[in-house]
Amino acid sequence: MPVLILGLVLFLGMHSLRIFADGWRTRQIARLGLKRWKALYAVVAIVGFVLICWGFGLARQHPVLLYVPPLWLRHLNALFTLVAFVLFVAARVPRNAFKARLHHPQVLAVKVWAFGHLLATGMLHDVLLFGAFLLWAVVLFIASRRRDRAAGTVYPAGTLRGNVLTVAIGVAAWAVFALWLHLWLIGVNPMA
Repeated sequence: MPVLILGLVLFLGMHSLRIFADGWRTRQIARLGLKRWKALYAVVAIVGFVLICWGFGLARQHPVLLYVPPLWLRHLNALFTLVAFVLFVAARVPRNAFKARLHHPQVLAVKVWAFGHLLATGMLHDVLLFGAFLLWAVVLFIASRRRDRAAGTVYPAGTLRGNVLTVAIGVAAWAVFALWLHLWLIGVNPMA
C-alpha cells in the first residue's frame, strides 16, 4: 500500500499545483522556462503513474475487504465508464456541446469513472485509488470553474458534427477498452 500512496501523492500532487500553489507554479515556469517545466512535470507525473500501477498491483496481492457491492453495481459501473469515455473525448474534440456546457469534461470524466468504480469495488486498495481520484477531481472541478469565472472564459458553442464525433469516438473507445483492453491491462473482465 505505501507504493500506491506514494504514487498517488506524486501524480495527484503534481496535478494539483494549479489548485493549491498556482503562484509557486507560475514562478517556477518563469524560472525554468516552459519547456523545462513541462519536462519536469511530465517526469514527476509519469513516475507517479508508474508507482500507482505498481502499488495497485502489489496491494491486490494482499486484499482487504471493506464492503461487498451488489453485482448490479458492477453493471452500472459499465454505464458510468461509458459516460466517462464520452466526457474524456469531449475534452479533445473541437466545438462539442459537452465542453460548451460543462467546460471541463475531462475532470468530470475522472469523477464519473472514479465514482462508478467506488460503487462496483469494495477492497481497500480500490477505495484508496478511486476515492483519491474522486476527491481530487471534485476539488479540481470547483477550482477550474472558479478560475473560468474570474477570467471570464467563454467556451465555443457545440456543433452537430462535434457532438456526433464526440459520442462516436467515446463509445468506440469505451467498447474497445471494456471488451478487450481492461482484461488485458487490469486483469479484470468488466463485462463478466
